[in-house]
Amino acid sequence: MRLARVVGSVVSTRKHCALEGAKLLLAQPVDQRGADTGVVQLAVDAVGAGYGELVLLVLEGRAAGAALGQPGAPVDSAIVGIVDPRDGLTSDG
Repeated sequence: MRLARVVGSVVSTRKHCALEGAKLLLAQPVDQRGADTGVVQLAVDAVGAGYGELVLLVLEGRAAGAALGQPGAPVDSAIVGIVDPRDGLTSDG
């Protein structure tokens, strides 16, 4: 599991049937200070995250599919939590 910041959304006109109705977001992995690390990930949103929010990103396919309630879904990453900004972390980067 990694920290990430939501940096955008993706619109898909066609999706695998297991992903119908799922929201796709772009998530930039960040370190504990909020600095960007690695490349932006396409992730399925399992918690209703929004632009700019600091989130928990799971990068394992089996865990990502389970987070959606679709264990066999073709998913590599999913947003599984929103970090409360009152915990001392910022999403300012």
